[in-house]
Amino acid sequence: MTSVLYDTPGPKAKRRNLLFSVVFFVLLALLLWWVWQTLDDKGQLKWSLWKPFTTSEAWTTYLLPGLADTLKAAALSMVIALPLGAVLGIARMSDHRWVRIPAGAVVEFFRAIPVLLLMLFANEFYVRSTGIPSDERPLYAVVTGLVLYNASVLAEVVRAGILSLPKGQSEAAMAIGLRKSQTMTSILLPQAVTAMLPAIVSQLVVIVKDTALGGVMLGFTELLNTRSTLAANYANVIPSFIVVAVIFIVLNFILTSFASWLEGWLRRSKRSTGAVLGADKVDDLNAAELGGGTGTGDATH
Repeated sequence: MTSVLYDTPGPKAKRRNLLFSVVFFVLLALLLWWVWQTLDDKGQLKWSLWKPFTTSEAWTTYLLPGLADTLKAAALSMVIALPLGAVLGIARMSDHRWVRIPAGAVVEFFRAIPVLLLMLFANEFYVRSTGIPSDERPLYAVVTGLVLYNASVLAEVVRAGILSLPKGQSEAAMAIGLRKSQTMTSILLPQAVTAMLPAIVSQLVVIVKDTALGGVMLGFTELLNTRSTLAANYANVIPSFIVVAVIFIVLNFILTSFASWLEGWLRRSKRSTGAVLGADKVDDLNAAELGGGTGTGDATH
């Protein structure tokens, strides 16, 4: 199908694309073979290194508790960062300067600082200014850093999603007498959610992965941190990295698959029949409304 951004390839372009695809897959196969051979030569494919993952001890003692802490930190960060980001994004679009300027300063400040630095600052703050137990402090620091950074990024996602809507949506709402808050909650946000969903999901995936930063610098017992303990006990560094990588891939795949399903469901739920009312149908509807009755049975909504 030809469009403004894409022309249907001709016979020569199809042959060239096929050649590029074949070359790419051949190179990919060679790369995978080289990786396999390298691991085999280094003895990393020995069954003795992979056998611990077939027992329950490696999972119940190390991997599953680490995965539980990863999901706990990620879930808390998501639950807090999503509404906070929405509030900041809407505040940046406020007509009042005393709301818009502070919200913009907060977003730009925390978006400019690396998330790891935010975690370290938060951890130092909790050490010096609170009575949080030392075993719980890493979780608080990780969640605080993730919330501050990702809420700022999500605020820009929300703002961009709302601004991407046609201007006529706001003008139509003003024409029927809706206030700006009513327009935002009833018209703009519901439509913008579908457009924002891919970017929001991408940021949620980042949250899941960034929990590993707390394990590296703060001793937070997330999945990657418990992997190091497992590898020290079983002397299987490379296999443990591979297993943890697969766990992260599966976890994020489930998250993105759910988001894709949700996006499709939202689009289907908002899809109209596409039917166009004729002049006679409109007259019947208007007559029914003026008469206080209901529309005719063959009226199309």
